Amino acid sequence: MNPSTPWWSSSVVYQVYPRSFADSDGDGYGDVRGIIDHLDHIAGLGVDVVWLSPIFASPQDDNGYDIADYQAIDPMFGTLADVDELTEAVHARGMKLVM
Repeated sequence: MNPSTPWWSSSVVYQVYPRSFADSDGDGYGDVRGIIDHLDHIAGLGVDVVWLSPIFASPQDDNGYDIADYQAIDPMFGTLADVDELTEAVHARGMKLVM
C-alpha cells in the first residue's frame, strides 16, 4: 500500500446494526454483549474494521440515528463498560472499531 493511501481504502469493513445483530439477554433486542459473543466469527471472516451503527442514547424515532446524548449508551444495548469491553475485544483480535 502506498504511504499516502488511507488505511481504510483496502480494509474489509463489517457493519453491525446492534439492535438486530445478536441478543445476549433474551429481551428481543440485540446488544453490545451479543456483538462481543460473535467477534471470533467476525474476525474469522477476515474483517479489518467493525463499523458499529448507533448505540448512543436516542428516542429511537429513526432507528437510533437521532442521537440525544453522544456520551451515554442506550440502555437497550448495554452500558459504557460493555462498550469498553467491546473496544478491547475488537482490538485484541487485530481489528478496528468505527462508531
